[in-house]
Amino acid sequence: MSLLEMEETKPAKRKPVFKKVDQLKPDTKGHTLVVKVVSSKMVLQKARPDGIQVRQMRIAECLVGDETGTIIFTARNDQVDLMTTGATVILRNAKIDMFKGSMRLAVDKWGRVEVTEPASFAVKEENNLSLVEYELIDVNELANAGAREVVSVVEK
Repeated sequence: MSLLEMEETKPAKRKPVFKKVDQLKPDTKGHTLVVKVVSSKMVLQKARPDGIQVRQMRIAECLVGDETGTIIFTARNDQVDLMTTGATVILRNAKIDMFKGSMRLAVDKWGRVEVTEPASFAVKEENNLSLVEYELIDVNELANAGAREVVSVVEK
């Protein structure tokens, strides 16, 4: 099979389906979003040995959002530099991690953070999904034996 034939048999790339912040749910992945950075705060910066040289490990918590709401995005290492206040970014293949019962958005090595053209929307800061606390309830305590897991939501 020639190289040209192999390229023709590749499946077509799927168009990304862009989600809104208020559509995010706990422990989900594969999200593509366009968000504005509302604020960014460095929470960890330390050197870690990496073979012969020493590499910096940096983590910043960034409040990001769109016209439907906001959520905390955990930026790691090179992502920290892209997450400047006021920037518009595309988060590709993002996932929701749970931290102390609340949702955090993250992009790991399988995803991508890209700075893009400034968006025209105004961020809805009143609806912060990271302030919603989720709690797993033991199914044995429930009267409904058919339920496997139930999540209760408590506002902080």
